[in-house]
Amino acid sequence: MMAGFMSYFGGGRRDPKQSARDAIVGLRQHLQMIEKKEDYLQKKIDEEMKKARANAVTNKTAATAALRRKKASEQELDRLSGTRLQLEMQVNTLESANLNAETMVAMKKAADALKVIHGGFDMKKVDDTMAAVNEQRELANEIAETISNPMNAGIELDESELLEELNNLEEEELNMRLNEADHAPVHLPPGSTRAEKTPVAAVEDDEEAQLRELQAALAM
Repeated sequence: MMAGFMSYFGGGRRDPKQSARDAIVGLRQHLQMIEKKEDYLQKKIDEEMKKARANAVTNKTAATAALRRKKASEQELDRLSGTRLQLEMQVNTLESANLNAETMVAMKKAADALKVIHGGFDMKKVDDTMAAVNEQRELANEIAETISNPMNAGIELDESELLEELNNLEEEELNMRLNEADHAPVHLPPGSTRAEKTPVAAVEDDEEAQLRELQAALAM
């Protein structure tokens, strides 16, 4: 009996979350009952008003009684409206408090998790770790640069030999271009004629013929 009495007034140790949920559910159920009662009273008020109008001329006693019943129902409806407003405020307050409590629990869990994560760290360890990371990154860059550098590929190069070879290539290229320019066809303007070259073989034949004629004349 005493345990039930204390439980009714919130005694005993219970889960706060469950208690809040039970209270919200109970308040909402009570609000539904009040709403049904309000609907009933509003219908009753409308009916009494119809009776009062119907008897306002023919039966004033019945009309007056109907108005009294209507007035009493209106007063009760006003009291229920005030009660409903209080219950709705309690529901909102409980929901807000429950949300705040759950938020605090979630934030505490997050804080505890962060403590566990950061438990083995301090700023000195973080700085040392970052310094080690940067050192290894610089070492990796140096290794990559060394591997990709052709100067360290085991080949010894003489700069004077390279310069001499380059000069020879340049001279060969210039001579090739000059030869190509000498053999390039000459484009003459329209109407002009190109001077015909005397074949070298024909000139040599004429000289040999004249030489033979001169020898024959001397022999005579």
